[in-house]
Amino acid sequence: MEFENRYRQVSKYDCLLFDLDDTLYPLSSGLATACANNIRDYMAEKLGIDQRKILELSNLLYKNYGTTMAGLRAIGYNFDYDDYHSFVHGRLPYENLKPDPVLRSLLLSLPIRKVIFTNADKVHAAKVLRILGLEDCFEGIICFETLNPTYKSAASDGEDDIQFTGPRSSSNMTKCKTEIFDIVHHISQPNDLGSVLPKSPIVCKPSEHAIEKALKISNINPQKTLFFEDSIRNIHAGKRVGLNTVQVGTCQRTKGADYALESIHNIREALPELWTTSTIASESGSYGKVAVETSVTA
Repeated sequence: MEFENRYRQVSKYDCLLFDLDDTLYPLSSGLATACANNIRDYMAEKLGIDQRKILELSNLLYKNYGTTMAGLRAIGYNFDYDDYHSFVHGRLPYENLKPDPVLRSLLLSLPIRKVIFTNADKVHAAKVLRILGLEDCFEGIICFETLNPTYKSAASDGEDDIQFTGPRSSSNMTKCKTEIFDIVHHISQPNDLGSVLPKSPIVCKPSEHAIEKALKISNINPQKTLFFEDSIRNIHAGKRVGLNTVQVGTCQRTKGADYALESIHNIREALPELWTTSTIASESGSYGKVAVETSVTA
């Protein structure tokens, strides 16, 4: 008993931060391709953008703002966030996803906090986790609504009242074409040093601010966290804020990634230390709480 009071078991990592799409399930599912097509359809049908310009525009927005949605808002398009997510994700081929009992067993066997961090909305995240059979494997979900709580005043900078999983967006914005910033022209004029890209009101990866905000909301120490991502630019951003990084979807470790997994199923082979702990002396003689308690409502 004296040993138990004086020592506690600790791991090198105290949190595993997982991206969702194309990380917890393979790119071959086809959801990413379908999502890109749905975004372009939304741009044409809902925002009235010329079909001939959509491909180049969406690629530029994704490259410069992290998501096409964030880019559309930045250059002047106004639309309802829920409507956008419903259109873009509501038509996805979710039937291509199947329950993953192997991954579920792996996740449940890990004695470490596990948190989802996705740019997607809460409805999509919950649906994907439910289909995969992983809905009870994570402590919390950092999603679009978490980082973009539209119920808060735009003039407010306070974040202390933001809930971990965040409420569902209730934006009252409606589609409204104002003056649109011509990003295609802007990018084609590299010598125009006096002009800068407009900022987006949407917070999302790979913005370092988005990652830092997610870490603060969920009380995560980046130095003791492994960040699992399929996107190399998100990996780079995570590395810049101090996260330990795991690139998923390739066996070739690229610059910025500490580890590489061809599949999330390879996690035990690549990182066996996650299942082991080391014993250290505890001055207080108390185990205490390793993580804050949070609820998952998604």
